Amino acid sequence: MMESTAAAAAAAAGEMAFFKSWQESTRWRSTGYFKMPVHYPRYSREDYEVMPEWKLDCLLAQYGLPVAGDLAYKRSFAIDAFLWPPSDHSS
Repeated sequence: MMESTAAAAAAAAGEMAFFKSWQESTRWRSTGYFKMPVHYPRYSREDYEVMPEWKLDCLLAQYGLPVAGDLAYKRSFAIDAFLWPPSDHSS
């Protein structure tokens, strides 16, 4: 019984941290300013193509980018915003 209470408390703390992060990103988005998080996202094209919609929403909101549109649009937007085309540095 004690373990399930501790697990529930840990889960609630994790949800609260996620909510506070979401609130902060929403506040920045609503002000109309771009916010550069400390870390640039390091997802591959394949990661974006299978990423759930809620995760895309959070990622785009972190950067103050629009989160309107359907899932296909959000995936395409994230790929275009965060992935650069390969460059040839051999010359």
